Amino acid sequence: MTMDSQTSQSSQSSQSPPPHTFQVDLRGLVDLLSHHLYSSPKVYLRELLQNAVDAVTARRALTPDAPALVRLHTADGGLRVEDSGIGLTESDVHELLATIGRSSKRAEGLQEARSGFLGQFGIGLLACFVVAERIRVVSRSARTPDAPPVEWTARDDGSYTVRTLPDAARPEPGTTVQLTPRPGAAEWLAPERVRALARDFGALLPYDVRVGEERITELPAPWDRPYPSPGARRVALARHCHGLFGFTPLDSIDLDVPLAGIRGVAYVLPSAVSPAQRATHRVHLKGMLLTERAEQLLPDWAFFVRCVLDTDSLRPTASRESLYEDETLAAVREALGERIRDWLTGLAAGDPERLAAFLAVHHLGVKSLARHDHEMLRTMLPWLPFETTDGQVSLEEFARRHPVVHFTRGVEEYRQVAAIASAQGVGVVNGGYTYDSELIEALPSVRPGTVVAELDADTVTAHLDGVDPGVELLLTGFLAAARAKLDPLGCDVVLRAFHPLSVPALHLDDRAARHEQARADAEEQADDLWAGILGSLRGSAPRARLVLNHLNPLIRRVSSLDDAELIGTAVESLYGQALLMAQRPLRPTDSALLNRAFIDLLEWATRGTADD
Repeated sequence: MTMDSQTSQSSQSSQSPPPHTFQVDLRGLVDLLSHHLYSSPKVYLRELLQNAVDAVTARRALTPDAPALVRLHTADGGLRVEDSGIGLTESDVHELLATIGRSSKRAEGLQEARSGFLGQFGIGLLACFVVAERIRVVSRSARTPDAPPVEWTARDDGSYTVRTLPDAARPEPGTTVQLTPRPGAAEWLAPERVRALARDFGALLPYDVRVGEERITELPAPWDRPYPSPGARRVALARHCHGLFGFTPLDSIDLDVPLAGIRGVAYVLPSAVSPAQRATHRVHLKGMLLTERAEQLLPDWAFFVRCVLDTDSLRPTASRESLYEDETLAAVREALGERIRDWLTGLAAGDPERLAAFLAVHHLGVKSLARHDHEMLRTMLPWLPFETTDGQVSLEEFARRHPVVHFTRGVEEYRQVAAIASAQGVGVVNGGYTYDSELIEALPSVRPGTVVAELDADTVTAHLDGVDPGVELLLTGFLAAARAKLDPLGCDVVLRAFHPLSVPALHLDDRAARHEQARADAEEQADDLWAGILGSLRGSAPRARLVLNHLNPLIRRVSSLDDAELIGTAVESLYGQALLMAQRPLRPTDSALLNRAFIDLLEWATRGTADD
């Protein structure tokens, strides 16, 4: 965007300069910036700080011992930002401010310092129109000391003026930017708001930045400061974390990647979070806060930390509010993941108490990492807790106790068999929780010789003692009546002898059996067309089974009945009781069955009393 070619490019300071207009709809540009590029009007202050810091960087490339000062002053509802930077000549003003988006970093003689710059002067300055109706810039160039100061004044109606000023207006090189707030935006230029934003954006900037007389830069960064002891450092970092993120961390992890120009710290969350929850982190670019919502900075498995860091290598997006996904970011993500991994293995090797405290909260994150990293799994085997029939123990300890590591893939399967299997001397691990079955199956790869086997209904039944054939022959009628009653429910009946004696019946099935039962239920309730489709999907999945415990007194009593109707009612009651013991969710048909069996038993008991 260049100014109208019919206008002159300068005017004398003694005359009122003619107004120029941008060859675009400036109001439309401001709307684009405020509603589509930037997330909040607060970024105007970041743009001002970036311009000032870049100007100081450019001057120091020219004169290394030049002053490095940035001052912000609030007065009369406006804001004034002064810097001791490289400054602009009149021709620079026409080139850089009348041509939106052109960067002063391209100016001849400054190429060698380009890596230290943060933003673009033209587009960054116009971003201030999101809060200002008038922007006034007074600047004097350090590259051309004899050039007079120049003033550039722009309004949000799209007009601007350029004029030169007497030397006294700006004796020293540098730039002053003054904002006059637009209606409804004065709050963004209020003293407390400016101070808070300056501290948030610029706390790690390498120069002397002040709001009034208050210095807002805090170098060295908290993670780089010298401390008298490790304990003092932990306390200071915990205080820093609480100020930034609002929580006191379990621990802190140094993030130092020299090749990527990264220094920072990761704070371990004190409470568990969902692995699906997007972690957000604070990223500074060359000291300037780039974003506090960086999502792709760490591997997905590292959801248990929040980090803050400073970098000079990562590439920002156009809005400079997030990171551009490229090969550099991917390499940084991997390197930061290695730092967190090293911290975990270090705890395992030298600080088991802190590791146990961490795993009590974040075992899920470590399990996620260990799925893909066998070295991590090997390191964490003595520490990662699993639900087992031996209680909460590690896989390492469980494998030492049991020749075969039996496991279930679902929580429901585990609840069905845990007590019974344990009573038979069969150890079982609950693999139904997130990542657990994958880790159990990976156990032989890190612990050679370990035998891992999935525990299904057939395996459980096989571990239960059979009943004497002669006894089972005597109970043929009872078993036939029981099987006839449960057959419509897709459930078989078998007789076994097992401990504990207090369990009368055990309901066993697996996921395939449950899927088949769900299909059959849906087929029964569907219309003809849908029932035909579901019928075509009928498989040969194993049926559920109700295992009756012949050692239990109730089963002995029921099996001695000779009333087929009463046997059916009793078996239905045992079926419902077994479902409840397995903590299975009841289907409507199961609930109806329980209610019917209860009523039938009441009627039978009442009838018996009446007969007496």
